[in-house]
Amino acid sequence: MEESTVQVSPKKLKEKIPLSLIWVGATLILCVVFTLASVPRAEAQGRDQTKTQNIRQYTSVLQYVFDFIQKRYVDEVEPRTLYEGAMTGLLNALGDPHSSFLSEKDMMDLTDTTQGSFGGVGLYISKPVGERSDGKPAYVEVASPIEDTPGWRAGINPGDLIIQIDDESTDALSMDDVLARLRGVPGGQVKLLIRRGEKLEFPVTLTRAVIEVPTTKSAMIDNVGYLKLLTFTPRTVDRAKEAVANFRSNNYQGLILDLRNNYGGVLQSAVDISDLFLDGGLVVTTKSRIPEENMTFNARRNALVSANIPVIVLINRGSASASEIVAGALKDRGRAYLVGEKSFGKGSVQQVYPLDKSGFKLTIARYYTPSDVNIDKIGIPPDREIKFPELTEGDTEKLRSLITANRIPGFVQANPKATNEEVQNFARQLEGEYQLDLSLLRRLIRNEQNRTALSPPVYDLEYDVQLQEAMKIIQGGTYNVLMQSTKTLKVLQEEADMADDMPLAS
Repeated sequence: MEESTVQVSPKKLKEKIPLSLIWVGATLILCVVFTLASVPRAEAQGRDQTKTQNIRQYTSVLQYVFDFIQKRYVDEVEPRTLYEGAMTGLLNALGDPHSSFLSEKDMMDLTDTTQGSFGGVGLYISKPVGERSDGKPAYVEVASPIEDTPGWRAGINPGDLIIQIDDESTDALSMDDVLARLRGVPGGQVKLLIRRGEKLEFPVTLTRAVIEVPTTKSAMIDNVGYLKLLTFTPRTVDRAKEAVANFRSNNYQGLILDLRNNYGGVLQSAVDISDLFLDGGLVVTTKSRIPEENMTFNARRNALVSANIPVIVLINRGSASASEIVAGALKDRGRAYLVGEKSFGKGSVQQVYPLDKSGFKLTIARYYTPSDVNIDKIGIPPDREIKFPELTEGDTEKLRSLITANRIPGFVQANPKATNEEVQNFARQLEGEYQLDLSLLRRLIRNEQNRTALSPPVYDLEYDVQLQEAMKIIQGGTYNVLMQSTKTLKVLQEEADMADDMPLAS
């Protein structure tokens, strides 16, 4: 049986359906639409109301316990002690090593650091909050030493663990406790036990000094400008501009931007440094939980470093935060070639909020590179990986004996003006005694000489293999070819994700 199609005109349709019925149907449809739209809104309002009730309940309980302790605890307790303890626990509960309560002393120390000087040992450090997921002790880790400071001169490296301070394990100490023990009156001493790698441990005694927060170092290496950024402060940009002006006056043909062991600093300073190399366009974006607070930072036009100047950025595991903003921006924008090792991986932004004389530091956003990648806990891989030679397990034991014997510092102290021949002879002597690589021994001696010098050299081209590679790329004429094969962090991340999803053959 065939179906027949009948077309009905609108006029005839109105004649067949009563007008009152049309209005009733339309009203029902509107009611259904309104009800469906109201369900999510009602659910959201219900959740908000429950959340508000929970907040009131918890704050009320906190106030009750605070008052109860004040009245009933066996000993009288200063209200400030309870307040600071509660605030410390509140911030630590976030499980974020970059968010913390800042006591009055911490705020003063922070102000000192911002102004450019404080009494301490010159180490940027981090410490896990609570127990580690792998069950290992939560020791203090050195992110990077500040050059020309007691910690740097003692040979402490990024990645070293401070497992004891004055014979007390750092596992049980809070970050506030650690800072209180490391900082203090200049001239006072603090004894550390350092662990490097899995087995190498050695003691170090540091004499606290007035730590002047340095910003930059620069020099010409042949026809290449070398600019090392030590930290990002409001002064860093001006010092960098002065360095670039000097490079230009010397007709530089390339620029090496050294961000190794630079643990970061002020966000705006990182943006302004990127601005020296980028001719407009995106530098970094920050994204918070509140969309209205998301921010975009762009470079100005007319970069100070001309686009025809090859730029190589040196990074390592001590390059973090603001350093990674600069490295990520120049990499994603195709303006620089990265050499060295994968960076630290700190892709978050903190803000300090004062509370009378105390305060707290809170992670308020994450930053994203121009290709929209957040590198937190991932790091930035270099375009060309160059590592310093790694020690075998046997070499580690031999090096432990050498460090414990204090042979190299003793030689440098006794021979402050040792010639290259004297250094070579001493290195050969150590080679025969400890069976370690001669080039490693020469580098250790040179490092000790640099650390104890009144005016340490800006760079060490003889032993710095990463700097050697950067110079080779610029002066060898391969820079432009290499830049054609670089990839943005977004592409690298997508390739890594695809590799993870690839099925394995059985």
